[in-house]
Amino acid sequence: MSSRRELANAIRALSMDAVQKAKSGHPGAPMGMADIAEVLWNDFMKHNPTNPQWFDRDRFVLSNGHGSMLIYSLLHLTGYDVSIDDLKNFRQLHSKTAGHPEYGYCPGVETTTGPLGQGISNAVGFAVAEKTLAAQFNREGHEIINHFTYAFLGDGCMMEGISHEVCSLAGTLGLGKLIAFWDDNGISIDGEVEGWYTDDNVKRFESYGWQVIPNIDGHNPDQIRAAIEQAQANTEQPTLICCKTIIGFGSPNKEGKEDCHGAPLGDDEIALTRERLGWNHGAFEVPEDIYADWDAKNAGSVSENEWNERLAAYRAAHPELAAELLRRISGDLPADFSEKADAWIAEVAEKGETIASRKASQNAINAYAPMLPELLGGSADLAGSNLTLWSGAKGISKDDASGNYLFYGVREFGMSAIMNGIALHGGFVPYGATFLVFMEYARNALRMAALMKQQAIHVYTHDSIGLGEDGPTHQPVEQVANLRHTPNMSTWRPCDAVESAVAWKAALERKDGPTAMVFSRQGLPHQARSAEQIANIQRGGYILQDTDGQPDAILIATGSEVGLAMDAAKALAADGIKARVVSMPETGLFDKQDAAYRESVLPAAVTARVAVEALQADFWYKYVGLNGAIVGMTTFGESAPAGELFKHFGFTVDNVVDTVKSVL
Repeated sequence: MSSRRELANAIRALSMDAVQKAKSGHPGAPMGMADIAEVLWNDFMKHNPTNPQWFDRDRFVLSNGHGSMLIYSLLHLTGYDVSIDDLKNFRQLHSKTAGHPEYGYCPGVETTTGPLGQGISNAVGFAVAEKTLAAQFNREGHEIINHFTYAFLGDGCMMEGISHEVCSLAGTLGLGKLIAFWDDNGISIDGEVEGWYTDDNVKRFESYGWQVIPNIDGHNPDQIRAAIEQAQANTEQPTLICCKTIIGFGSPNKEGKEDCHGAPLGDDEIALTRERLGWNHGAFEVPEDIYADWDAKNAGSVSENEWNERLAAYRAAHPELAAELLRRISGDLPADFSEKADAWIAEVAEKGETIASRKASQNAINAYAPMLPELLGGSADLAGSNLTLWSGAKGISKDDASGNYLFYGVREFGMSAIMNGIALHGGFVPYGATFLVFMEYARNALRMAALMKQQAIHVYTHDSIGLGEDGPTHQPVEQVANLRHTPNMSTWRPCDAVESAVAWKAALERKDGPTAMVFSRQGLPHQARSAEQIANIQRGGYILQDTDGQPDAILIATGSEVGLAMDAAKALAADGIKARVVSMPETGLFDKQDAAYRESVLPAAVTARVAVEALQADFWYKYVGLNGAIVGMTTFGESAPAGELFKHFGFTVDNVVDTVKSVL
């Protein structure tokens, strides 16, 4: 049997070798945290390398994702489909072993990390999902959902403000299955952190309601093991284990220094490190006995088989619950969802209400949520404004996690990153809401959702200068353009209740990325449509009102400006000008339609085009071309009633008519 230090040294050796071969990377953190990782993965982690997606596995998150060779070494050593050649291809094009852990590239990587603080935030989401799913499905004698979430984080994660947002909420929710390891090595890129980071993290996390285990020697396996046992025993509080470590442990000339944080050690220093560690093996060489001691495939299969036996007993005792759980784990919607949703959309069209699209959104949630118990909603302290609460909403709390709604508090960034963790965990479709302008606080979490193609639904209300008196600090201008330009992000800005209902259906059926839905504060008039037009909403852009024969001009609009475009078209008709009105609630979907459909909506022969949207103007040049014009925003807003603002910034029938005439 290999010693614990030898097992940990395998991580150190592989990490420094891979970084050296790539000529870039971060060897310091993997070498410093190797002893902690060895104890956790060999003595506690419940996982199956032969089935990385086994649902009741423990989740492991490397929040300090720059130390990615730590997790790649662990995955390779324990038996995942991560070969020695994959380690040799560290940081190379199309490799499984990217510079930072990338979800979907490498089996066993639970989430993409690198932007500091977001990994621990995703981990909170994992723990929320585990606790809530367990409360919803576990029954006496049947603990079918029961796993831990472990997160490694460094000083950088601790410094990031998002760590405050999510760890504060984790304590309030009593996420007792969340165990975090703070790599307290006192070093960041600029050197010793005492010059810029002197927080008392013990007191800080105790104030959040966490169990804190301080002063653990991160190179002492007995202390590490005892701390993990203590953490697991407390199921009422999340736990922070404070581990004193030496960055670059084993490097004679660079350990404990910032030199080894983000650069290869160099061939000479690696040779000295091998000698000091007693690792008498060549580059990328691991002895068979060490591989054998690390191998987790058999133990993982045993754990999964035991769970499958428990699942069989659960299915026998609670067949309907088991069927529902398995459906949710698979990510499948109920078989009749699409049909029922279409029927409800038809009802909305027949009713023809003039309401704010944020209210239409709430109506959609009320219609769809009873069909979809996997919906897990929330708002960043704006439920009454975002209108995300619905008739069956039940808050999740420390003492009762069986609900379906999270009160996130004023934590836009934390909310969005937690939603990513919930989506990654499985069993839920998360949605969360705030004002559109505060999307910026959460921007990087949205980018990560898009990068990982996760189904997180973001509800953004108060979508333009139309919110009025709150003024330019609260009036979004450039945010929707940002969302539309984000790869894999679907961005909807509906013009009425019917488009809002279709947008929600599309978001719920979309499995390959996040959706941002942008809703108004003010009432929006209902637009009459044929069944064909309603069907075409899901194509992202469609002809809402047409002309006899080829139009003289085309008006393109979204959201609250569609009604304005319709009024302008009527005025133009009185002047003998035939104007087609195109509603384009989801530009990305429209762009994906075949050329024939796009030509049918925006024929190339009609070059007189005007886009109308009370948001950033430049986005629309791709549709109106050099001969067209845009009625949009080129400045920030002002504080005044909405009607006055629309007039002040040119969102009037007269100005749209004049603009159309100017391009004819």
